[in-house]
Amino acid sequence: MKIVFMGTPDFAEESLKAIYEAGHEIVGVVTNPDRPKGRGMKMIPSPVKEFATENNLKIFQPEKIKNNDEFIKELKELHPDVICVVAYGKILPKDILDIPPYGCINVHASILPKYRGAAPIQWAVLNGDKTTGVTTMYMDTGMDTGDIILKQKVEIGENETTGELWGKLSKIGGKLLVETLKQIEKGTAPREKQGEDFSIAPMLDKKMAEIDWNNQTVEEIHNLVRGLNPIMGAYTFYNNKKIKFWKVKVLNKKEVEDLEQEISKEKIKSANTGEILLEDVKKGLYIKAKDGILEILEIQGENAKRMTVHDFLLGNKLLQN
Repeated sequence: MKIVFMGTPDFAEESLKAIYEAGHEIVGVVTNPDRPKGRGMKMIPSPVKEFATENNLKIFQPEKIKNNDEFIKELKELHPDVICVVAYGKILPKDILDIPPYGCINVHASILPKYRGAAPIQWAVLNGDKTTGVTTMYMDTGMDTGDIILKQKVEIGENETTGELWGKLSKIGGKLLVETLKQIEKGTAPREKQGEDFSIAPMLDKKMAEIDWNNQTVEEIHNLVRGLNPIMGAYTFYNNKKIKFWKVKVLNKKEVEDLEQEISKEKIKSANTGEILLEDVKKGLYIKAKDGILEILEIQGENAKRMTVHDFLLGNKLLQN
């Protein structure tokens, strides 16, 4: 089939790579314009554009697609059989949805109708879900509301981060898209209406990254840390300095008992939430939450690089003498 592919981040690149390697004729690749990044604000192409460039695919980078008559005319002239959309970042208007005879197909990183929207992977981790997955669907004018074609569930590891899950689902998404296209071509693709029991996964807000020691449970903090890794990192303040946590562990009953042998049960009981219970380069860094204890495994000081707690404590102290 002749395909136009629309996508932007590395998640989408995996799908583009999968359909390219499956031998489909990719007549055009649509991705977001290059954006300035880093300290030098150098213009950086998207991962999808990089793959398209390496493989001599025709690239389009419109700033907007709605009411863009020139771009829509160019798309029509490509005569695609199907348009594949993966994490493109824009909702397609009806005049684009109507172009390909086989429709526009989307790869979405959740089991729809759960987590419609921009950040399904992040919210699955933030909410402590045990499973998630990938769905392919026929697109309509709504946000992730189209008819479901195929879906594949996966388990989320207890300590799995958004970054780790992102990588896993991107590969599954590529394989599922190839299978979806195969079934569409054969005329065997299912078409299932979505139910009304849906949830939304909105863009993340930077304000949510600060740990609320008084109100969040130890599990909620653990999920916040792994859910914001590697996007922005969860943070707190010690000695008026912003400290980010990238990996933490919730102590089990035996580990709490072992810590009580180290610093006494009374000290743990009398400590305030958010208080450091132990800071030792050999034994580690432990903080009290309202219903448990967190061991900090990976940390980032203010204006510093992220590192293991051991390396951090070799040159830093959070406790004031």
